[in-house]
Amino acid sequence: MNARIALVLALALPLAARADFTGKVIKIGVLNDQSGPYADLAGQGSVLAAKMAVEDSGGKIDGTPVEVISADHQNKPDVGSSIARQWYDVEGVDVIVDVPTSSVALAVSQITREKNKVFLGSSPGTSDLTGKSCSPNTVHWTYDTYAQAHTTGSAVVQTGGDTWFFLTADYAFGQALERDTAAVVVESGGKVLGSVKHPLNTTDFSSFLLQAQSSKAKVIGLANAGGDTINTIKSAAEFGIVKGGQKMAGLLIFISDIHALGLQTAQGLLLSEGFYWDRDEQTRAFSKKYAQKSGGKMPTSAQAGVYSAVLHYLKAVKALKSDADGKAVVDQMKKTPTDDPVFGKGTIRADGRKLHPMYLYEVKKPSESKGPWDYYKLVKEVPADKAYRPLDKGDCPLVAAKK
Repeated sequence: MNARIALVLALALPLAARADFTGKVIKIGVLNDQSGPYADLAGQGSVLAAKMAVEDSGGKIDGTPVEVISADHQNKPDVGSSIARQWYDVEGVDVIVDVPTSSVALAVSQITREKNKVFLGSSPGTSDLTGKSCSPNTVHWTYDTYAQAHTTGSAVVQTGGDTWFFLTADYAFGQALERDTAAVVVESGGKVLGSVKHPLNTTDFSSFLLQAQSSKAKVIGLANAGGDTINTIKSAAEFGIVKGGQKMAGLLIFISDIHALGLQTAQGLLLSEGFYWDRDEQTRAFSKKYAQKSGGKMPTSAQAGVYSAVLHYLKAVKALKSDADGKAVVDQMKKTPTDDPVFGKGTIRADGRKLHPMYLYEVKKPSESKGPWDYYKLVKEVPADKAYRPLDKGDCPLVAAKK
C-alpha cells in the first residue's frame, strides 16, 4: 500500500508543478472602435500592438499558446457588454484590452469583475475607472482625464488662457474631461464661462463653435477625441476662430489626429501624451518596428499602451503559472514594477492606476519638422506623482479598504 501511495504522489508532483491555463490557451481580446471616430487612434493598430507584445513574449507561456482576437464595439455600451460576456462565457477570453469610449469601458470593467477576468484599459479616458468605479480586476494604463487636465489645462492657464468655454462630447469621457479640466482652470485662478455638449461622431460643429465664439472666452477647450477633435479643429479654421484671437486647447490629442490635420492646421497646439514615438532610443526602436508592420504608421499612445499592458500581463501570468484567477493576476501585476520600451519604468497603484510621466508637447510648425511623423517638440515633462490624481483623492473603495 505504501508503495502505491508513493507512486501516486510521484505522478502527482509533476502535475502540480504544471501551469494552470484555462482552455489550454491564453486568450487576449482587443475590444475597440474599428469603424468610427476612434478607429485611427485604436482600431486595428491596437490589435497589431497586442500581437507584437505576444510575439516579443515568445508566443507561448510555459508551452501554452497565446492568442489575440478582436471585435468592434461601435462605441456602444450595450454592444461592448454583449461582446465581453460572449468572450468570457463562451470563447474563453482571459483578458480584454484597449476599449476606447469611457461608457463602454465602465461597463466592461464591471462585467470583468463579475467574471473575475482582467481588463486593461489603454484607450478609455475617464478617471472614474480608478476612482469611484475602480475594480480589483481593472488596470487603467495610458492616460486619464485627470492627467490630461492637469498637464494641458494648467499649462494653458499659466500662459494667459484664463477664461474657458468647453465643447464637450456628450458621454462619460467628455463629461469627465470637462469636469477635471474645469477644476484645474478654477484652481489655477481662471474662470469657466460656459460649455456646450455635442453627440459622439458629429459631422457639423458650426452651431457649437458659434456658441464658443460668442462666449468670448480666451480658450475653447475641446473635451472630445479622435474624429470629433479633427472635425472641430477643421471647422474652427473655416470659421477663423484662432485668427480672431481665441485659442483652441485640444485636451486629448493623438498623433493620428495631427497626421490627419497636417502641421499647417495643427501647428502651435499644446497637448499631453504619455508616449511619443520620437522621445528616446527605446521608443524609436519600438515605433520603427511597429511602423514596418503597420504600413508606415507610427503608433499612437493608446496603441503603444496596448503593447505595454499586454507585455506586463503576460509577465504576471508567467510568474503565477496561471490565468485562472483574474484578481490574482492583477495583484501580481501590481506587485511587479513595469518596465518596457514604451513607458520605461513604472508601477501600478492599489487603485489600478498605471503610473508613468506625462509630457506636454507643442505641435511643430511645418518649417520645424524634419520629416514624416516629426510633429512634436517637448515643452515639459510632468512626473507621475504630479500628473495623476493622488491616491487618497479618488474615492476608490479599494484604497479605503486598505486603510
